[in-house]
Amino acid sequence: MNQIKINVAIVDDDESFARSLERLFRATGFEAHMYPSAETFLAATPFPQPDCLVLDIHLGGMSGLDLQRRLRELGTRSPIIFVTAHDATQVRQEAERGGCAAYFLKPVLGKSLIEAIQQAVNLGSR
Repeated sequence: MNQIKINVAIVDDDESFARSLERLFRATGFEAHMYPSAETFLAATPFPQPDCLVLDIHLGGMSGLDLQRRLRELGTRSPIIFVTAHDATQVRQEAERGGCAAYFLKPVLGKSLIEAIQQAVNLGSR
């Protein structure tokens, strides 16, 4: 097992879902931080540099896709995994064109999400 903890940022306006992910990630040994909006994540001081982001597509203000674009503009290369309840082919394609590491529909199996995070972080560190 890795000695270094994987740091995951959860950006989701569904507090119940975000808390369940936070508990899952911490039980797995990850460091986890929740943000209720893209704006809250971007305004965090110091600016977070997680090993991986888990984003919802539909947030109250700026969308997960908007946040993905903004982070790439800022030069952030942290892998992004989308988890959404609203699947649409064009949205999925836009997320993939933006370089997302994975795209899941809610509800997502915890094991699948954990494996995707581990794979994305391991691929990014090579």
